[in-house]
Amino acid sequence: MRKKPKELDEIEAITLEHYNQNAEAFWHGTKDHDVAQNYEAFLSPFPKNKKLDILDLGCGPGRDVHYFKSLGHRPVGLDGSAIFCTMASSYTGCQILCQKFLSLQLSKQAYDGIFANASLFHVPSQELPRVLAELYVALRPGGILFLSNPRGNQEGWSGQRYGHYMQFDFSNLFMETAGYKVIDHYYRPAGKPIHEQPWLAIVAMKPFDAI
Repeated sequence: MRKKPKELDEIEAITLEHYNQNAEAFWHGTKDHDVAQNYEAFLSPFPKNKKLDILDLGCGPGRDVHYFKSLGHRPVGLDGSAIFCTMASSYTGCQILCQKFLSLQLSKQAYDGIFANASLFHVPSQELPRVLAELYVALRPGGILFLSNPRGNQEGWSGQRYGHYMQFDFSNLFMETAGYKVIDHYYRPAGKPIHEQPWLAIVAMKPFDAI
């Protein structure tokens, strides 16, 4: 059953309020996470010495924005949590867009890459095609969209956070329908048996001949 606009607004508001209320704990709990595998997967399709315009979608307090800046890239963060946006701006000194995923306002072909680490699974399934299409427009031809989301076969509330959990086949279908070409995927943490790898990472490209 399709959700009405009021329901979608409520989903987003409750989820974001959870992050606002737990911002400091979230920062201390995630700032030292080892996401080197995700950084490498996202950046490896690009020429080694190219300085990139990167959108960190769901940037939180700014850990990944800070990392991309340290490499000499030009990252911009985006988050729906006002507190995260303030924290990320202070921590990184970079531009941080305070926008909700269901009402993005992104410039056309503004980014070489979009890094969506543990963020897009908060988008309800009925809205995901539209959001992926908007990100597609924001990417330059040949641009990379990286996603890392918890795996599963369900959609709904987990405490005060809403999540849409998919396995690779369904994720791939969403990506291809939006026009992306999936060029790699893997499960995390590395080196574990698959039943101990709750995270699915996907690397997808906007074709070079895309308009």
